Amino acid sequence: MSMLVVQQAAKRFGGIAALDGCDLEVREGEIAGLIGPNGSGKTTLFNMMTGYGRLDSGTVTFRDSAISRSSPRKVFGLGIGRTFQLTRIFPRLTVLENVHIGARRRGLIASVRHWKAGREHQRALESLDFVGLTRLRDARAGSLSYGQRKLLEFASVLAAQPSLILLDEPAGGVNPTMIELMAAKIRQLNQNGTTFLVVEHNMSFVMDLCHRVTVLHRGKTISHGEPTFVRRDPAVLEAYLGD
Repeated sequence: MSMLVVQQAAKRFGGIAALDGCDLEVREGEIAGLIGPNGSGKTTLFNMMTGYGRLDSGTVTFRDSAISRSSPRKVFGLGIGRTFQLTRIFPRLTVLENVHIGARRRGLIASVRHWKAGREHQRALESLDFVGLTRLRDARAGSLSYGQRKLLEFASVLAAQPSLILLDEPAGGVNPTMIELMAAKIRQLNQNGTTFLVVEHNMSFVMDLCHRVTVLHRGKTISHGEPTFVRRDPAVLEAYLGD
C-alpha cells in the first residue's frame, strides 16, 4: 500500500530546474532509498515533501491526503519526521532536552518549561537509550561528536513517534562503526512498523539497507526498483559514470 506518493514534481530556482517532473512512491512498511549524483534534486525533493518549499507543479500525497502546500508543522503533525543533511540541534541545551523537544511536538519554550512531563519524558529517555546516548543525557549537545549529533537528531525524531521517517544522508561524515549502528537501528524500527525513506551517497549503505531504490538525475526519475535491478540499470550507470 502506498504511503507517500510524489507525481510529476517540478521546481525551478531561477533558470535552473531542480526538479523536472520526478515521481516517487514509498510503500507502507518498507525502507525506501533515494539516490542520485550531486545536484540531482534529492534534498530539494525532501524539502518539498516536508513543507520547507513549494512545488511549481506536481503533487505530494501522504496516505491519500495532499500535503504539497502544507507547513512543516502540519507535515510533522501528520506523522512524518525528518533529519537534515546538516544536523539541526540546540547546542546549548542538554542532549535529553533536545530529544524532549521532539517528543512534545510543541513550541520550544513550552517544551523546555515542562520537560519533565511524564509520557513525553519517558519517550525521550527511551529514544536516547535506543540510539545509545543515555550516558550523555546531561551533556550539552554542542559538545557531541558529529556522529553523535546525527544520532541525537535521529533520537529527537523518534521521540515524536512518526509513522514515516525521512533521513537525509544519515551516514554522511560518520565513521563505519556508527554507520553499522545506524543501519541496525533503522532495521529494528522498520521491523516494528516504521517506514523509512533514505537519501544517501553511500551506495553500500543504501543497497544493503533498502528494499527499493529510486534514482534521480537532473531532477527526473530515471530508475526505480529493487537494489539488484537499480545497480545494473544502464541509465543509472550512465548518470553516475557518464557515457
